[in-house]
Amino acid sequence: MTQTSSHCGPAAPLSFAHRCTARIARLIHSDAAGGVMLLLAAAAALAWANSPAQDSYHALWHATLGVSLGAWEFVQSAHFWVNDVLMTVFFLVVGMEIRRELHSGALAEPRQALLPMMAALGGVAVPALVYVALVPAGELLRGWAIPTATDIAFAVGVLALLGRGMPPALRVFLLTLAIIDDLIAVLIIALFYSGGLQWSMLLIAALGLLGVFCMQALGIRRAWFYVLPGAVLWWGIWQTGAHPTLAGVVLGLVTPVQMLQGRESAAPVDRVACSLHPWVTFGIMPLFALANAGVTLQSAPSNALDASSAVVTAAIAAALLLGKPAGVMLMSWLAVQSRLCALPPHMRWSHMLLAGLLSGIGFTMSIFIGTLAFADAALLNAAKLGVLAASASAAIAGLIWGLRIKGARRC
Repeated sequence: MTQTSSHCGPAAPLSFAHRCTARIARLIHSDAAGGVMLLLAAAAALAWANSPAQDSYHALWHATLGVSLGAWEFVQSAHFWVNDVLMTVFFLVVGMEIRRELHSGALAEPRQALLPMMAALGGVAVPALVYVALVPAGELLRGWAIPTATDIAFAVGVLALLGRGMPPALRVFLLTLAIIDDLIAVLIIALFYSGGLQWSMLLIAALGLLGVFCMQALGIRRAWFYVLPGAVLWWGIWQTGAHPTLAGVVLGLVTPVQMLQGRESAAPVDRVACSLHPWVTFGIMPLFALANAGVTLQSAPSNALDASSAVVTAAIAAALLLGKPAGVMLMSWLAVQSRLCALPPHMRWSHMLLAGLLSGIGFTMSIFIGTLAFADAALLNAAKLGVLAASASAAIAGLIWGLRIKGARRC
């Protein structure tokens, strides 16, 4: 009896600690938790920007922060540090996801990737056409790419909230669609939102990338050693006039996918992405939402600029909420009818519509493109408002439709 007591005494707290650790680990890697964090951060930003303390909100993100080394100094606004520096880590994870999928995931088999690829193309083209059709020519057309993006964490998180009862292939399809969508968004940023490039500065970026390749050739696998050449790559891309976060995508795409025999238990692309995932999901993305979702709603349309802002908001909302699912469904239907591919196992067209509705959650990437498209504060706020309204509506519509599918299946 005494031995049993002495044995069970320390074991009980240890078991409890293990259970807590396991629950925290599941929470950290939970898509639903990431989506909830984004939603809470966006709601906090909206509440703060429309409260009596709204001046402090804008003052915070315009405050300057920097580092100095002797005569050299690098000082930028807090907004820059979030959107241009920290978001590079977000794009690094995106690049690693694309790299992994191209090597051994859904994008490795062309026929398996064809349906989500076609759906993603429709989900980019149709919303862009809807936006262009609804806004007049001129500066407002610069926002055509805003409703083309899908927020991976938010969309997959909403799907996770539906719980069991959905075919596993639906999550794979939605995740693959969103990854391809992000890849297209990266290409759009590089091609259409990087004007006046200083091509000579590409030499600096090339030197940084060369440093990465040299370290890989030497067998250096610790991620921290790549911070310096990665920073040189970031600086070079920034100096060219392109958006510096593209450096994250480049680094992600060149991350090794093979393990060194006898030296590693996981490939760098898996190990680094896994270690960065909680920091991106629970740190960088909510901070981005807090810094960018604060739209002041107090002013009413009273002049031409306000009228233009209203058009931008309505066009983005319509493109995300209606154009996204229409594009996904149309291109998927054409691909299946032409026998290029078939629906994934156990998936029906009702599931495809659910994926289309959830792809209308633009949020992170859409707001990010909006910051590149519009320099005018009023138009940028209008774009953010359209993204937030459409993303929230798409999430609600997806939840309602998903619950209806589950209810019909039980009947």
